[in-house]
Amino acid sequence: MPARIIVTRPSQLLHSRERFDAPPVEAYVDARVSHREIDRLTLERAKRGDRAACRALVATYQRAVFSMLYRMLVARRSRAIVDELAQETFLRVFRALPGFEAEGPARLSTWILTIASRLAIDELRRPVLLEPLTDEDVDQAIDDSLHTNAEQRSIARKIARAVADLAPDFRETFVLSVYHECSHEEIAHSLRIEIGTVKSRLSRARAAVKEALGEIEV
Repeated sequence: MPARIIVTRPSQLLHSRERFDAPPVEAYVDARVSHREIDRLTLERAKRGDRAACRALVATYQRAVFSMLYRMLVARRSRAIVDELAQETFLRVFRALPGFEAEGPARLSTWILTIASRLAIDELRRPVLLEPLTDEDVDQAIDDSLHTNAEQRSIARKIARAVADLAPDFRETFVLSVYHECSHEEIAHSLRIEIGTVKSRLSRARAAVKEALGEIEV
């Protein structure tokens, strides 16, 4: 198992390296690719601590992890916190990976994102003095490749602000479902809650976001 992991922010993926304690290995990732899963052979090798397989796992899922953390923690205004929690996410992933069941109800991506979201919720429980969000703060949670004009970016900012205002548990469920396309069953299994609770949280989150956005469909 790698002793140290260095992962990069999404905007840096095409221009930087991911490293373990082994010699650096280039890891180029298409920033537009999402919801990919590593193959079974790579997963089994990563479970055994194979360094190349572990690097492949980080390269495959790090963008989704950063996306989750930015959306959960936009109000914290701290890239350093997001970076730190991304590191901790993968450390916990590798510690627990041997126990992950590929045939279980949740995909590996959902399992990893749940670890990230739990860390984010723990961070949100820490009392801090928050100031009103600026557009620059909100932009950290927006995918530039999907919002190419001013109107799209304005809508994306409104959505990001509305999501940031959700209670942590609702925000977690909303982000997993809407942004990462996790099923109700996957979310329930990963968060260890009933499917009815997932549906209730998602319904209330959608209602709150829709109310905040007015006529914009979510």
